[in-house]
Amino acid sequence: MPSTHNVDKPWDTGDIDKWKIEPFKPEDNLGGTFAEESSFALTFPKYRELYLKEAWPFITRSLEKIGIGCSLDLIEGMMKVSTTRKTYDPAAILKARDLVKLLARSVPAPQAIKILEDGMAADVIKIRSLVRNKERFVKRRQRILGPNGSTLKALELLTQTYILVQGNTVAAMGPYKGLKEVRRVVADCMANIHPIYHIKELMIKQELAKDPSLANESWDRFLPKFKKRNLPNRRTPFKVTDKNKKPYTPFPPPQEKSKVDLQMESGEFFLSKHAKEAEKRHAKEAEKKEKKAKKEMERAADFVPPKERVAPR
Repeated sequence: MPSTHNVDKPWDTGDIDKWKIEPFKPEDNLGGTFAEESSFALTFPKYRELYLKEAWPFITRSLEKIGIGCSLDLIEGMMKVSTTRKTYDPAAILKARDLVKLLARSVPAPQAIKILEDGMAADVIKIRSLVRNKERFVKRRQRILGPNGSTLKALELLTQTYILVQGNTVAAMGPYKGLKEVRRVVADCMANIHPIYHIKELMIKQELAKDPSLANESWDRFLPKFKKRNLPNRRTPFKVTDKNKKPYTPFPPPQEKSKVDLQMESGEFFLSKHAKEAEKRHAKEAEKKEKKAKKEMERAADFVPPKERVAPR
């Protein structure tokens, strides 16, 4: 059979965008209505109840356009989306699932509705389990926001995504390529790598993408290489213990003396309150005198004349 690889294709012109996602219309669904109903239910926190109650009519109207039914249960604290007889797009229920997930993570309704558009995706990144210490976690989460939200805004502009840092998660929505970059930046930030390094890298990549001559070349020579300046992780122990093998004894080691036992041995335990205070005062005064004498000696050292050389006869 002759090869058709090099055959002329008059319909394949250069102005065709092969990556463009064509909208799915009702006439494209040749199978008709779905045989079974698919549904997703998701709980939401208590503080989102009032906002969702106000915004639910707007959400219902938006989902009706793609043939998805929805319900809000304020008693159980649950949102539910399901397919109906009017649903024609098989992927619509998955987009509706992402919509309720974003609404539960405090994303505003006008912004969350954009997930129903083609080419938009959502990603909820769980960051609390990445850092054990709570104080360190709060500090690193603040790095994603930056001063007055400047770092977050820069990330949104460079990745063409919408990012919301809320509680123990980071909710992002946008194109798939941008979501991949956001996940990498957030994971590295929780691993103590500052987002500013990734922002610099993304800015350079954005400028290099404008040059068509570099399309098929490696960009490694243009990207910055940051050296790790961390000190070695090996911790020096405060007390160096003797690791030599000692002879086996069945008896346990003698019990260490408590603070009260040591005070009784020194006689401090039997002193009155005034005597203890007087003793502390005397110890402080003696320490002050010692420091004063040391300082006077240091000052006097500047006025000590140097030894003169004896001239040879």
